[in-house]
Amino acid sequence: MGATARELETETEEVSYEDFLRRSDEDEPAEWVAGKVLLMSPASRRHQRVSLFLAQLMSIHVEKHGLGEVIEAPFQMKTAYSGREPDILFVASANLARLGSTYLNGPADLVVEIASPESRLRDRGAKFAEYEMAGVREYWLIDPDLQRADFYQLGEGGRFATVATDAEGRYHSRELPGFWIEVAWLWSEPLPGVLPTLARLGLLA
Repeated sequence: MGATARELETETEEVSYEDFLRRSDEDEPAEWVAGKVLLMSPASRRHQRVSLFLAQLMSIHVEKHGLGEVIEAPFQMKTAYSGREPDILFVASANLARLGSTYLNGPADLVVEIASPESRLRDRGAKFAEYEMAGVREYWLIDPDLQRADFYQLGEGGRFATVATDAEGRYHSRELPGFWIEVAWLWSEPLPGVLPTLARLGLLA
């Protein structure tokens, strides 16, 4: 998730992912990376507003079209490289068997991270590489403070490629067929209302 990470000072040895899950506290979000536990500082109100807005739109689109399941943080995504906690993840119907009670065993089909000033390097560096190598098919990196949104889709060679918005400033998702957003919505103050936005997306009919 797009928040400050701090390595747990009390850990002197590597922790297995199973031990990490057993000891995790839902009230203190954390990620597991290379056997180390990273505690995540609380997210900002702005971060939470943007995350909730996107999750609501995506969830209703996914439910209406029977595409799979959208899950918000805190929920783990376990890959060979780490146990991360994306702000939003989407799992397609074909991959729902990967979902356990506390984590997704394998890559999500789509991951959204809402960046903060402290998380930018991690979201664009370590997480970008981990998600790409794990096979996450679509990655959105949203930075409300910089008013910047980057969208990546996994290509045939297993590498992320940047996907641009269209002439109207809209991004069209590949993993959520028929779903799009206007990037400018994410910087609006206040954010657009969910119901009017759903109407624009044709999701209230």
